[in-house]
Amino acid sequence: DEEEDYMSDLFIKQDVRPGLPMVRRMKEAIQKEEKQKEANEKNRQKSIKEEEKERRDVVLKSALGNENKGFALLQKMGYKRGQALGKSGEGIVEPLPLNIKTGLSGLGHEELKKRKAEEKLENYRQKLHMKKQANEQAADQFRIRFKNKQEERKMEGDLRKSQRACQQLDTQKDIDVPKETWYWLEPEEEDKKDEEDKEDECTRSDLSVSEKLHMLTAYLREEHFYCIWCGTTYEDSEDLSSNCPGNSAADHD
Repeated sequence: DEEEDYMSDLFIKQDVRPGLPMVRRMKEAIQKEEKQKEANEKNRQKSIKEEEKERRDVVLKSALGNENKGFALLQKMGYKRGQALGKSGEGIVEPLPLNIKTGLSGLGHEELKKRKAEEKLENYRQKLHMKKQANEQAADQFRIRFKNKQEERKMEGDLRKSQRACQQLDTQKDIDVPKETWYWLEPEEEDKKDEEDKEDECTRSDLSVSEKLHMLTAYLREEHFYCIWCGTTYEDSEDLSSNCPGNSAADHD
């Protein structure tokens, strides 16, 4: 063998990139596999169902000929190809299409399946609608509860403010004991109470915050001529009635 000329054009033009032989072999293998698939597809024997379908499609696509007995009878009665049926020519032109049933399900199964799907969709829509209504009702109830809570907190603040004012005004008049135990703010650390105090505690706990506020407001106005919302002590009841911007808690709110 002659030695290779590494300076010749033939050697220089060779593609010596690394991995190129592997890529070439993979491409050849893929092409070989595709050719084998095509050969298998051509040589594959068609099933009986496939052959029946092909024959049926050919027949359905072809027009009726004179060899068809029904078509021959129509022609004897004056029918011409492409003419509509009926005396006035208002009937159909093309034969009724055939719906070939290929599945194993019984007659009416597809309609039943379609109806069940529609019912399922309708039930899903109703559930979404009911869920939306429930969410809206929950949101409304939350807003109402939140509003009531805010109003209750405001009344509790007004009650504490009234209790402080009542204790201060009673003390100025040398009143040592409040008319009602809850008229004054309770100290943080109380001494032990006797049974009567416990009964009073149970009795006053039955009153709501709004009822306590109403009663204490009336006491402050009648006893001390004081309006908690104005923050003013008037000289007498006449001065309170004439100069107070409002004579009820609602007017001040």
